[in-house]
Amino acid sequence: MANIPTLPAPTLLDNPQAPDIFADASTGWFLHNGNIRITFESARISHLSNPGPLNRVVIGRLVMPVAAAEQMATELLAFLKQQREAQTATGQSAPTIQ
Repeated sequence: MANIPTLPAPTLLDNPQAPDIFADASTGWFLHNGNIRITFESARISHLSNPGPLNRVVIGRLVMPVAAAEQMATELLAFLKQQREAQTATGQSAPTIQ
């Protein structure tokens, strides 16, 4: 069996011009070819009439390998639990810097 060298983890490069995306909800989930596809929506109002109708608009989709999505879900739940416990302990909102 051949020795396969272990590569170092890639360096994370921050991109200050990467967009922030806000979603009101995740609309749908789809698993295909080992990737989870999550569709996000945002409420938007049409100003063509008054009062304008409120619409649910797809604003983007996130596609991730299942293993990465599972890791993200685990880390997100742990972060939310930590924040909730910090709020309870101090009686106020805790900083959310990660």
